[in-house]
Amino acid sequence: MPKAHVNGITINYQIDGEDTGNGTIVLINGLADDLLSWGFQVPALVEAGYRVLRFDNRGIGHTDKPAGPYSSKLLADDAKALVDHLGLSGFHLMGVSMGGMIAEEYAIAYGSDLKSLTLACTYGKADAFCQTMFAMWADLAKRIDVPFVMRDVSLWAFTGPFFEERPADAAEFAAAMASLDMSVETYLAQLAVIQDHDALERMAKVTVPTLVLAGEEDILIPVRLSQKLQAAIPGSQWKTVAGGHACLWESPDPFNTAFIDFVRSISR
Repeated sequence: MPKAHVNGITINYQIDGEDTGNGTIVLINGLADDLLSWGFQVPALVEAGYRVLRFDNRGIGHTDKPAGPYSSKLLADDAKALVDHLGLSGFHLMGVSMGGMIAEEYAIAYGSDLKSLTLACTYGKADAFCQTMFAMWADLAKRIDVPFVMRDVSLWAFTGPFFEERPADAAEFAAAMASLDMSVETYLAQLAVIQDHDALERMAKVTVPTLVLAGEEDILIPVRLSQKLQAAIPGSQWKTVAGGHACLWESPDPFNTAFIDFVRSISR
């Protein structure tokens, strides 16, 4: 995969599809997820006629892993440096979970780059419930290891029926989390992003067409926090799809359809 030396680090990225005139979609991953996490989305987006850029955030995959803590603004600046390096502008931006927080900071600082913004399974600011959960993840990472934490996260990320009706898929995701190659230090550096992120009051500055998308049964980032985010963005749209926090993996078809329909509505 190609790499770009920008913003003081080397970023690993991938571009799929051709520029057919429909435009480019830029995807930003969640906590401890590399660019492969978009495997259920990219084929559908390319088939819909879009070129797609995805990349490993600072601290994961084949991108550099400098000492942290990181912030959503820092990672937004990484994304900005990458798209500038690639000569991209006027694109559709989607971030999921931590990626949504990064996308929020991107839209606040660099909104003129965007045709649309989609914020999936995310919030503008964590509440006490989330902060307590994140503190426990940090403790578990330091006392046990990162794969143990991520196995726990996968339990929160999917719905009950997923485990009951698709046990093989559940086991596959658990195995992937258990084999995650991420040091405690870089995990904590990324975890700081979601702990410290606070953009809710500043989202009123966002003027680009925006969709806030949530899994109907998200218990990891409660749907009410996504609703609060949507209410803070003037003129934004709201949509839910089946599934929990990992609805992009648990229910990829409805997730992809909701996103593509929104992007197409902006492109008309």
